[in-house]
Amino acid sequence: MVTGVTGVTGATGVTDADFETEVLGAELPVLVEFTAGWCPPCRQMGPVLKALAAEEGDRLKVVQLDVDSNPATTNTYKVLSMPTFMVFRGGEPVKAMVGARAKRKLLEELADVI
Repeated sequence: MVTGVTGVTGATGVTDADFETEVLGAELPVLVEFTAGWCPPCRQMGPVLKALAAEEGDRLKVVQLDVDSNPATTNTYKVLSMPTFMVFRGGEPVKAMVGARAKRKLLEELADVI
């Protein structure tokens, strides 16, 4: 885990510098929220992501990447809207979703990848 770095809404944050290690090299599937401090729906997802990380932490790693501070990763994955959620497994993106959603809906959408 990255120490001393938190995402926009308090979840673990990743950066361009550690994305490869923390996300692409992770043993578990990783849910990445591409987020921004100026994005109200992104802030609304903070408690949902914290709850998801707490409940599914043994099966899924949950992180946030601030798009304004980390343009290289944002551009690599062609993220244009916030929040965008991407699930990475084995170093590859396996699912992408755009827009805020309830925890129950998010869990339903993640069921096939975790």
